[in-house]
Amino acid sequence: MERLRDPRERAERATRILDVAAGLLLRHGYRRVTIDDVAAGAGIGKGTVYLHWKTREQLFGAVFTREVCFAIDELRQAIAEEPRTCLLHRFARAYFLAIVRRPLLRGFLLADAELVGKLTTGLDDRHATMARRYFELLAEHGLLRDDIDLDEVAFAYQATFEGFLRATDDAWEQRADLLARTVRRAFERDAEPHDAELGELAAATAAVLTAVVEADLADCGVTKNA
Repeated sequence: MERLRDPRERAERATRILDVAAGLLLRHGYRRVTIDDVAAGAGIGKGTVYLHWKTREQLFGAVFTREVCFAIDELRQAIAEEPRTCLLHRFARAYFLAIVRRPLLRGFLLADAELVGKLTTGLDDRHATMARRYFELLAEHGLLRDDIDLDEVAFAYQATFEGFLRATDDAWEQRADLLARTVRRAFERDAEPHDAELGELAAATAAVLTAVVEADLADCGVTKNA
């Protein structure tokens, strides 16, 4: 087993392992891929994989986490290019498309609940905190309906979003548009913020997304630029 002391080299090796694992999972599915397969594909020993992840579930959980990070990062870039993407209905549309256009991530999310539960261990609290902060920002700017409790809005939105993911077909753009219309009518107020307020909200939303991406990638043993 080769132990790398340089953090950057270690992160690069972790990235290579995750790349190989992701490709194998996409081709063969979760239940057919072994640590031996990943090690052979990466050109390293099996023990070297275990230097990064102690179990098969931890390795594939890291693959899942990284896929989620890629989708969130795409959402963050969309907000940077168009600040109105931080509005809930636009946010939902952009994130939905970022997920469904990633076959591996879509496959993970549509898998059985027990499998997803194994892969998301440790992520739920962090992502729940991220979602809560985002909804608080929207409420602070008066962009959510105020006749429904904030926690209820967040719950109903999440259930709606997950329902669209599970029910989707290949008509992704049309489903994304329908999701956006549904979210806007169900959860948002009619008024949109002025440009200055919108810029503030977009920056705050991007900061929330950045924090969770960086924390998730650190858990995977990689960095965004590795």
